[in-house]
Amino acid sequence: MKYLIKGGTVVDPSGGIEEQFDILIFESKIEEVARNIIAKDAKIVDAGGMIVTPGFVDMHVHFREPGREDEETVLTGTRAAAKGGFSSVACMPNTDPALDNADTLVALKDIISRDALINVLPIGAITIGRFGKDLTDIKAMARQGIVAVSDDGSSVEDPELMLKALKSSKAADVVVIDHCEDVALSNKGVMNKGFMSTKMGLRGISDESEWRCIERDIELAAKAGARIHIAHVSCKESVEIIRKAKKKGIQVTAETAPHYFALTDECCATYDTNTKINPPLRTAEDVAAIKGALADGTIDVIASDHAPHTDCEKDVEFDLAPFGKIGLESSLGISVGELIEGKILTWPKLVEKFAMNPARILGLKSGTLKKGSPADITIIDPKKEYTLIKETLESKSKNSPFIGWRLTGKAVGLFVAGKPVMLDGKIL
Repeated sequence: MKYLIKGGTVVDPSGGIEEQFDILIFESKIEEVARNIIAKDAKIVDAGGMIVTPGFVDMHVHFREPGREDEETVLTGTRAAAKGGFSSVACMPNTDPALDNADTLVALKDIISRDALINVLPIGAITIGRFGKDLTDIKAMARQGIVAVSDDGSSVEDPELMLKALKSSKAADVVVIDHCEDVALSNKGVMNKGFMSTKMGLRGISDESEWRCIERDIELAAKAGARIHIAHVSCKESVEIIRKAKKKGIQVTAETAPHYFALTDECCATYDTNTKINPPLRTAEDVAAIKGALADGTIDVIASDHAPHTDCEKDVEFDLAPFGKIGLESSLGISVGELIEGKILTWPKLVEKFAMNPARILGLKSGTLKKGSPADITIIDPKKEYTLIKETLESKSKNSPFIGWRLTGKAVGLFVAGKPVMLDGKIL
């Protein structure tokens, strides 16, 4: 079937486009992007006043299936992703069992083919069971379609093993997504180490526990000649290390998440366990550094690090609660408020972080609206004001510190492989 998206402001940084165009979709591909397209046999989608972009790609989500379907499933997770404007997500391997072999990946792919509303791209584990001891068969997992490897939630502490992983990932042509945490330095902390942790009487996590590991693993990546992507960057020292590595020509990319440029450790003052995140919320100085790194390109990607937990898991003492928050349905609104309205990024630069760059890093054909590319398209109402309400979230879990926030900028339409998944803000 043909669809014609008419009258929107097309923002496609891959083609340097930011102007009013129509987009003609035929079957699963983009057939034409031009002014005043006429296609009598196409179904019209009115995008007047909207921004039309390549489909968003979130390269860091946790869908919990298999193993913790009480927290999230592929079905509920992809509904949340679609509502947030994401046509593709890459799901981390810290499931139960871990995604550490080809057979487990085949089983997950069966679930995806049955339940997913959007593209779900598995990430394989670096080590068996994510225990940091024995390397997985990365080539075998690559044959089953993984787009990256990661032990996210855990760091690979053994430098020799990490070097082997980088070499194996290079041979398999997949990127390592690196959770950087020196556990000896993080020392079982529960929030950022500083004035607030002392005031609250909670064990702190130093920023050194992050940047020391980033420094080590970038050096290992340079030695291996491999690509490395630094996950959830949270502090100013990490930013400077990544910036210097890029200037040296090392193949490093990086992501941050909206909570790291919208919240500080002062938000933990109420002991709200939805603010307990790893790496933790940092200081206002770190937030400013993250925003600067987004502006100058040091940080390439905005990812949600969508980490669902049930209410009963989070409704405990701060020390005992699990780390993590959901983010798929709030990422765009938070980013528009902090980065667009805050004059940190333009719309084309924001779309780079949400679509073009993550697609490029993962080796996807999406992230662009060029003719012949996959018809993965996000339609945004940039002026839409709304409140993030717990009861209306699509995610199975509701653990967000942004509940009750008044946001501006919302995805109202989504096409995946040429098929409408959401129109007028409603999932089809």
